[in-house]
Amino acid sequence: MTVRLRLALTIFATGVITALGVLVTVAIAFQRFEHENVYERANAFLGRVVALHPDLLDLRARDADGFTAFLRNLLLFEPDTQLYLLDGDGTVLAASGSMQPAPGFKVRLAPVREAVAVAGDRRRAAYVMGDDPEHMNLDAVIAARPLRRTLIRAQAEPAGFLYLVSQPPSLNVGHAEVYRSTLAGTAMGGVLALIVGMTVCAAWIVATVTRPLRDLSAAVARAQREGFEGADVIGPAGAAARRGDEFARLRAGFHELLARLRAQWDALRRLDQFRREGVSNLSHDLRSPLTATAACLETLDRRWLGDPARVDDRALLEVALRNTRNAAQLVRSLGDLALLDEPQFKLRPMTMNIAEMLDDLVMRFADRASRAGVTLHNDSMAAVFAAVDIELFERALANLVDNALRHTPSGGRVTLRADGDRQSVLVIVSDTGSGIVAGDVERMFDRLYSGAGGDAEGGGKGLGLAIVKRIVELHHGEVAARSMPGQGTRVTIRLPAQA
Repeated sequence: MTVRLRLALTIFATGVITALGVLVTVAIAFQRFEHENVYERANAFLGRVVALHPDLLDLRARDADGFTAFLRNLLLFEPDTQLYLLDGDGTVLAASGSMQPAPGFKVRLAPVREAVAVAGDRRRAAYVMGDDPEHMNLDAVIAARPLRRTLIRAQAEPAGFLYLVSQPPSLNVGHAEVYRSTLAGTAMGGVLALIVGMTVCAAWIVATVTRPLRDLSAAVARAQREGFEGADVIGPAGAAARRGDEFARLRAGFHELLARLRAQWDALRRLDQFRREGVSNLSHDLRSPLTATAACLETLDRRWLGDPARVDDRALLEVALRNTRNAAQLVRSLGDLALLDEPQFKLRPMTMNIAEMLDDLVMRFADRASRAGVTLHNDSMAAVFAAVDIELFERALANLVDNALRHTPSGGRVTLRADGDRQSVLVIVSDTGSGIVAGDVERMFDRLYSGAGGDAEGGGKGLGLAIVKRIVELHHGEVAARSMPGQGTRVTIRLPAQA
């Protein structure tokens, strides 16, 4: 899910939640208004009753049965309302309803006193909820007025209370129509307008605020796709920077970073091109004089052969000839590695049986292995096919075999094996030679790395294993080594399987 879609969904969800909150708020406000309206009517009604009949307690004392009828007559025009006469401790003395409370039934006195206090000071509360003797499981809007008996001496506490309970009116057809018209006409219209407004706001934010982010994402993708050599992928930074917002500054910073990286990349590319050309030219220029020097040394060696007076000179000549040949081999390896590093260098892959290539290598190095007293054999059990550049890959394997023979003493063994499955092809060259110390194994394929075990070429400072690694990389493969001093070395080449 993209950032733009998440923003749009977040804003839309916020609008829906806000709309639901508005509906709940309207419902609560409507209920509060209804309660306040009921309380106002009840409080005004009690005020009129107490003003006209201040001696209610005395009336009830004189005629209890007639007082109940009197209360009912007072409520002829007040449906869903019940009137009660309470004594000072909340005991119901008389009730207007058809169901009379049991003798001694009491209501909570705290809401009654609160209703009396609110009637005297409306700043306390808008309405009071209290007990309904007919429905004790429900709270109802109540109103109360204190009553006193007609005595000469004033009373500190009221002798009783006139207590009025108002239940919400039942939902009849008329009320349902009022609610429906209110919600559908006003509330729902406002909610729909809010949702539409939030949707428009979401669209505006997504289209306007996140457009620079979309452009920057597209620019990053284009830079990743085309690299540093393509055209300007994000345009001039000045116009974006002048806008001053975070996205503009981010875009300008990315533009500057990309420009700096492009400049550094161009410099590195020029240096790398100069290095490759220099190494190639140096290899070409040194190859001829080294070859001529080796030829001259070989001629001297043949002339001095059998001359007792030249024994010491021939010893020095052999050292010079050996180092000249190593230098010539190193120069050739430098040229080959520079060629392999060229960006335009392309492989010429052909599908072939790797096991047959290993057989050819065994035949090629058989004479040398025999002279060294080393057993060389191909341990492949079946044909294994892979798409390789035959000349290059055979050279990589030859370098590994040459290196293994160089470091395997007489009586040792060098084993070649090809194996594979649907995912990869494995080519393994293992020996029982002197092995390599742990610190050198991880770096043995580095260029010109001089380890304790030396290298196949150059007397410990060659490029044979570096060429192996480069050839394997060109085949989109991996090369790894495992070795322990005195227990031999195992080099594994992993190539993609032939589809």
